[in-house]
Amino acid sequence: MREMAKKIVLSCSKCASRNYTVPAKAEPSTRLELKKFCARCNEHTVHKQTI
Repeated sequence: MREMAKKIVLSCSKCASRNYTVPAKAEPSTRLELKKFCARCNEHTVHKQTI
């Protein structure tokens, strides 16, 4: 059996909508933060890694 790839879930810092997943490269020491488009807010906001 193949092992499933680890994924990181990102949530919008403004509305808390969990709307992005990205593949995990390695275990980072800090949480991932990316500026992405949020369809709920209809603007680019900072998306932070959720637990």
